[in-house]
Amino acid sequence: MRIKTRVTDMLGIEKPIIQAAMGWIARAPLSSAVSNAGGMGIIETSSGELDAIRGEIIKMRDLTDKPFGVNVAQAFIRDPGIIQFVIDQGVKFVTTSAGDPMKYTATLKAAGLTVFHVVPNLAGALRAVAAGVDGLIVEGGEGGGFKNPKDVASMVLIPLVCERVDIPVVAAGGIIDGRSMAAAFALGAEGVLMGTRILSSAESPVHENWKTAIVNAEATDTVFLNRKGPGPALRALRTERTTRLEEEGSPNIFGEFARTQDVYFGGDLEAGIALTGQVAGRITAVKPVAQVFADTMSEFEATLTRMTAVRA
Repeated sequence: MRIKTRVTDMLGIEKPIIQAAMGWIARAPLSSAVSNAGGMGIIETSSGELDAIRGEIIKMRDLTDKPFGVNVAQAFIRDPGIIQFVIDQGVKFVTTSAGDPMKYTATLKAAGLTVFHVVPNLAGALRAVAAGVDGLIVEGGEGGGFKNPKDVASMVLIPLVCERVDIPVVAAGGIIDGRSMAAAFALGAEGVLMGTRILSSAESPVHENWKTAIVNAEATDTVFLNRKGPGPALRALRTERTTRLEEEGSPNIFGEFARTQDVYFGGDLEAGIALTGQVAGRITAVKPVAQVFADTMSEFEATLTRMTAVRA
C-alpha cells in the first residue's frame, strides 16, 4: 500500500514513517534499512561523534539510494559548527529537537533543507511554526527518550496541535503498528515516527538483552524519571536501577549515562538507563524493519476499511 500525504510528498518517501534519531543507535545499518523499506531513515548527531557521523552518512549513500535525513538534538550539541556540518553533508532533510526552533531553522532553510522540529506541547508547536519549520513531529509523553517534564499523552496532544497549525504533523509516542498509525491519522497526523519499535528490530545494533527486555515487557515496565529536575525528564525501561531512580531521584541525570555503551551494546541494563517507550508492552517479537513496515501498512489499510464499514 502506498499513501500520499504532505509528509510523503515533502520527503520523497513511499511510506509516511520516520525513524527516531536515537543516539549511537541511529546509524547507517539501521537507518538504511528504514530508508530501503520506504520510510525516512535518520542519522543521529547527539553522540557528538561528528567524524564518525560523517562516515555514517557516506555509508548511507552506499547502502541506500532512498532519501534519508539527519537529526540535530540541540541540548546535546558539543560542536558549535554542527549546523554547517549538516549542511555540508548534502542531506535534504533535518529534524531538530531538544531546543529552540528559532535558533537554527532559518539557517537550515536558507541552505535548502526541509526542517521538521520535535515538540512536546502546543506552545512549542506554535513557536516552531513561527520559526518557519516545514513540519512538526509531535511527541506524546508515552514515547521513550528525553521528555518535557510536563508530559501530555499523544491522544490529547496530537489533535490539540493539529487544530491549531496548518503545516504537516508527524505523530510520535505510542506508534507501533497499523492500528496506532490509523489512530494518529484520525487525530490529524499525516505521518508517524517510530522509536522503540525500530529500536527492537532485527537491524538495530543494540544488545539482544535490551531487545529481549522489550519483548518481555509489560505496558507498565517503563518509568518516567527526573520530572522535577535538574535537567530533562525521560522515559526508560524499568530495571532495578531505574526503579530506584524513580523513587529517589538523581542529582545529575546525565551522570547516569556515563556507561551508555555498556547498556546499549554490552547488554548490562543495570549499568545505566535504557531509553524505551511504553509501546514496549505491545512488542512481542524482534522483526526486520521491512517486515515491521509491511505489516504496519497492511494493518493500516485493514483498519481504515474496518472503520469505513462501521456506520450507523
